Amino acid sequence: MATYRDVGIVLRTHKLGETDRIVTLLTRNRGKVRAVAKGVRRTKSRFGARLEPGMIVDLQCYEGRSLDTVTQAEMLAPYGDQIARDYPSFTAATAALETADRLSEEHEPVLQQFNLLAGALASLAHREHATDLVLDSYLLRALSIAGWAPSFVDCAGCGATGPHRAFNLASGGAVCFSCRTPGSSAPDPRTFALLAALLTGDWDAADGSDQQTRRESSGLVAAYLQWHLERGVRSLRLVDRTSTGAVS
Repeated sequence: MATYRDVGIVLRTHKLGETDRIVTLLTRNRGKVRAVAKGVRRTKSRFGARLEPGMIVDLQCYEGRSLDTVTQAEMLAPYGDQIARDYPSFTAATAALETADRLSEEHEPVLQQFNLLAGALASLAHREHATDLVLDSYLLRALSIAGWAPSFVDCAGCGATGPHRAFNLASGGAVCFSCRTPGSSAPDPRTFALLAALLTGDWDAADGSDQQTRRESSGLVAAYLQWHLERGVRSLRLVDRTSTGAVS
């Protein structure tokens, strides 16, 4: 069987038998990969702790018919361990990992998704920004890469120059008076500004937002995500949004 090396982000794990795990990874070159890590649940496992959600590893695997097998794993970034020490960061990372899993296809590489997730985990681990801002920025950008880019300034329906006052999920974001349909909401203009900042990576503007604007923004991001994925991201319900800023 062919052997390969790649860099992967651990998305989730499942128990297999008494000592093994099935590890799902988003890899740089192969897309989503599911592999068996043998013996990792033993206390003396060589690389069990390296194959936990949120870790970035350099791994060697050999291909199998349905599941590959991990033969070596070297730690590149222990983000999972750092994130787990802070509950808001942990819940945000869990939602990001689940979203990445849902948006990725097995053996269909999307380097942009890999880089985006790695950047979000690094930001959460290093407490660079408020966790709710990091998560919402990640979700908006991940959806954009997947082909569902929202518009928060010009009309998502007809392209009319904005800003506009209405928001419609089905249309893809801000809508003008002519494109507004029943069921559209009317967010605060500051919320539209924050959403646009999160989508484009304007962290000066995002970090300066107030908590009420962030809450409304998060609600719209969650609704937009679940509209396009057609079913909820379960871990999003557990996200702790009590964090108000980065921790130095």
